[in-house]
Amino acid sequence: MKDLDLGPWTHDHVFGQDQRRSGEARTIRVIVLAALMMVLEIGAGIVFGSMALLADGLHMASHTAALGISVFAYVYARKHARDERFSFGTGKVNSLGGFTGAILLAVFALLMVFESVHRLFAPVAIAYDQAIAVAVIGLAVNAVSALMLGGGGDGEAHSHGHSHTHSHSHSHSDSHDHDHVGGKDLNLRAAYLHVIADALTSVLAIFALLVAKYLGLVWMDPVMGVVGAVLVSRWSIGLLKSTSEVLLDHQVPEAKLDHIRETIERETESRVADLHVWQIGPDHFAAELKVVARNPAPPDRYKHYVSAGLKVVHVSCEVHGMDTES
Repeated sequence: MKDLDLGPWTHDHVFGQDQRRSGEARTIRVIVLAALMMVLEIGAGIVFGSMALLADGLHMASHTAALGISVFAYVYARKHARDERFSFGTGKVNSLGGFTGAILLAVFALLMVFESVHRLFAPVAIAYDQAIAVAVIGLAVNAVSALMLGGGGDGEAHSHGHSHTHSHSHSHSDSHDHDHVGGKDLNLRAAYLHVIADALTSVLAIFALLVAKYLGLVWMDPVMGVVGAVLVSRWSIGLLKSTSEVLLDHQVPEAKLDHIRETIERETESRVADLHVWQIGPDHFAAELKVVARNPAPPDRYKHYVSAGLKVVHVSCEVHGMDTES
């Protein structure tokens, strides 16, 4: 049996992760802008005494670090795409980068709150004109960065998709198809949220500085720092939720599972005893199912009904006859 050619029954688990994603180059360009603006805003915040501006600069520092992590995640996933130690490829490295970026968002939101509260009780003199000018420049840089990142997470990548099924009786079927995959890039999403958070803190800084200058409400400057921190925290929580669902192999929504189950049972006169569908990369999914039937069909037929609008690139199907023990 050693001379048996297993080629038709095997496939790799790269799923396009060895290709450079469009978000990588865009993120590198944004890092350069972010690093320059970070130095300018932190320096100006200290010199001109603006907490809102300093908070904006500190957040820009977190943004720069998070973008660096995003680039590392892109490169690592690409370089290790064919490493067989990764059962379903390196797609989840993308989500891990997004998860790390979300944690950094939360940490720097806490720092913004701490510094803002401190300034409420220990206000300092502010050079309004200079601080406003720097904040406006920061907003412009963030707007350009957001345009560079292009919406955060809806990039396209061309992948070579494979589906692989196994029947209980050891018959195998493997189908190959090419498709254009429009993936939700959570790594890029994290970078995009950092840019938007920076834009928000820039807007709040400008508003606070104008109010303090013309109405004398100096306390608005640190209060806007707190408001910005609260909003950034909410974004962080949302990103933590979406990335952790991927990292922990969370099932796809129950409605999709029900649709797959009902379609298979209706079209094949079989019963689905077990079904799992989970995300393994940017808009890439894997599935495992166990089917019981009086007259079992070939595994390929059951596999055909699994996608339900999802880009399922790996399917394992176990088929049992009614008179066969599970």
